[in-house]
Amino acid sequence: MPFEYLTNVPLETAREAYLQRLAENGLAPACETIPVQNAAGRITSGPVYARINAPHYNACAMDGIALDARLTYGAGETTPVFLTREQYVPVDTGDPLPEGCDAVIMIEDVVENETGVTLYHASAPWQHIRQIGEDICAGEMLLPSYSEITPAAIGALIAGGVLEVSVVKKPLIGIIPTGDEIIPPTEAPDTGEILEFNSYIFTAMLRDWGAETITFPIVKDDLSRIKDVIGTALEKCDAVILNAGSSAGREDYSTQAIGEVGEVLYHGLAIKPGKPAILGLRGKKPILGVPGYPVSGIIVVEEILKPIVERLTRKKVKSAPCADAVLSKAVVSSLKYQEFVRVRLGYVEGRLIASPLNRGSGVVSSFMKADGILEVPQGLEGHCSGAAVKVRLLRPLSELKRNLVMIGSHDPLLDELSDIMRRTAGGCSMTSSHVGSLGGILAVRRGEAHAAGTHLLDEDTGSYNSSFVKKYFPNGGVRLVECVKRSQGFILAKGNPLHIEGLKDLIRPNIRYVNRQKGSGTRVLFDYLCRKEGVDTKAIYGYEHEEYTHTSVAALIASGSADAGLGIYSAARMYDLTFLPVCDEQYDLLIPDFAWDTELVQQLLQTLQSSEFAARLERLGGYILENPGSVRERF
Repeated sequence: MPFEYLTNVPLETAREAYLQRLAENGLAPACETIPVQNAAGRITSGPVYARINAPHYNACAMDGIALDARLTYGAGETTPVFLTREQYVPVDTGDPLPEGCDAVIMIEDVVENETGVTLYHASAPWQHIRQIGEDICAGEMLLPSYSEITPAAIGALIAGGVLEVSVVKKPLIGIIPTGDEIIPPTEAPDTGEILEFNSYIFTAMLRDWGAETITFPIVKDDLSRIKDVIGTALEKCDAVILNAGSSAGREDYSTQAIGEVGEVLYHGLAIKPGKPAILGLRGKKPILGVPGYPVSGIIVVEEILKPIVERLTRKKVKSAPCADAVLSKAVVSSLKYQEFVRVRLGYVEGRLIASPLNRGSGVVSSFMKADGILEVPQGLEGHCSGAAVKVRLLRPLSELKRNLVMIGSHDPLLDELSDIMRRTAGGCSMTSSHVGSLGGILAVRRGEAHAAGTHLLDEDTGSYNSSFVKKYFPNGGVRLVECVKRSQGFILAKGNPLHIEGLKDLIRPNIRYVNRQKGSGTRVLFDYLCRKEGVDTKAIYGYEHEEYTHTSVAALIASGSADAGLGIYSAARMYDLTFLPVCDEQYDLLIPDFAWDTELVQQLLQTLQSSEFAARLERLGGYILENPGSVRERF
């Protein structure tokens, strides 16, 4: 009677059942802590947060002179300002900002005279200064769970004071070559001898996927000996490849050996080549019986073991290097240079949307966060919003298609949402761009985002968001989804040493304010409060000093570079600062109908309603959850 394999299962069916069984038995990544400088290419096992600000001191960004910006007010071509040497300090790039100075004038704009310098242009506060936290703010999530640590990320982590990082441990795969006729590589094999090279092929494949390997000495066709070596390999390794002996020959013992050491789930796949494959296991450890023919072995390892290694390493598959995309906002470039702009990427309604990141030469975190690079050739002034561009990918397209694109108001909870989704939503993730509430609404209207965070106050009604959505979506097609209520107030130095009790204290000459950018909900609230209390914003020193995130505001206050700023409680708590509450505001998510039924948005809604999200918000502080993920209003 001819030999028959135990099974003849379709590849997809076998693979899914095998992975499911292993997962039920506890197959999961292990982790280890290593020095950051050794972490290139490794995968984070959990979220990584900055310990310090970067820069950690206010640094001069140009060679020139440092001074109090107010000394230059009124300077012009016909009304120059003359300063004595006692009124400024010569500085070089990278020098700490001298005490009492809040601006740097580059040397090219300084005209020396006998008593000092002549200035023909006024300077603004914080001009040509790299401020504390400009690149990275302490407490900020630098990397979410299961992210690859790139060379740029190493720089960002060290800049953020992270010297050790918890990473996914590389799984160790044992390879056992078997066969009486198999010999180690040699230049002169005898007749009947077969050079053993499959283990080298598998080793190269596995290391490319992020695993480590150990190859055991060749085992002769002896059932007892094969079983012993499998047992030894299972003690040392996370998975085992048993090479050859899976077919129907007289001395093919693999099926019996695997079955006696563990369990055979399948013997025989409906593929060619690769049919004799054995899918076995002991507990959570796979034992893969691989055909001896190299092409068959490669196919089986690629189709069966690769998904297992990916689960153990959380390492993504490489993809195409370039793709066409649509630019979400204009990029202005100098005609002098060929420029490489870092962008975040995500698919919205079948279009790959590219959102430019911070382009500062000292902002290493933008390279870490980038999904792609947009190249602007020399001689081109840039690209307008909505332009079709080609981007060089830094992440595979398959991963980008699992990115939910969030554009709008900043809140640290967005990082927590994204991290939870990475851990629980089958590889879904979220990329967020902080352009303010109004910028987010406009991005949704242009079809460039799946969702937008917004908290815009209607001064007439005291309500949030609805009137703005009605204005920009007169024909409807969107939903306001409840996210959180959060506490907004003044973030002040710990202990409130300047005794700031309210808005009107900000006009005192010794108070330095740090503002949020135009179009942000926090800026709208602050301007409203100023009008309500009759405070002239021109009297507030630092009113034009804009930052894009609550954590940036808190970082500057914690460093002593500013005395007050309007922001959320969680940012103040993150930096152990004093918080003077102003109001509880509604922070909603605006979601267009075209994205509502997508897997990404539905996973977002589930995450909003999860207990882990609630627990993380409790740790952050300053949030109230009532009905997260519910539709407050449909338009």
